[in-house]
Amino acid sequence: MSQDKPRYKFGWSRRLHGRRAFDAVFAGRCRKPAGPLVVYGLPNDMGYLRLGLSVSRRVGNAIKRNRIKRLIRETFRLCQQELVEDAAGGAGYDLVVVVRAHEAMKLEDYQRLLMDGVKAVAKQWQRRGG
Repeated sequence: MSQDKPRYKFGWSRRLHGRRAFDAVFAGRCRKPAGPLVVYGLPNDMGYLRLGLSVSRRVGNAIKRNRIKRLIRETFRLCQQELVEDAAGGAGYDLVVVVRAHEAMKLEDYQRLLMDGVKAVAKQWQRRGG
């Protein structure tokens, strides 16, 4: 297996777990809206991104919420290498994506929104010197 091929995995280590981890990201106070998504970010020392999702009942019934979560997870899984290299400048971040009420979109739309949100969060942390 060649090292040049990107790995499209979204395992346990790439997920943000527990209330403390989510609270730490929210306490970082770095928030950037991207359409119906609000991306919160906090630098980590791991060198890769970790993703947490927050989808309230206001978004819709369980079927709609789960579909949106699956689409966002798939977006992250497919784009995580590109997000780290392009958007985050090679740095690792803990991300929490809060979803506002909207109709489910195409995967490409979520990819664009997530990329824009991560770029904005990384830029804000660079301005802060963190």
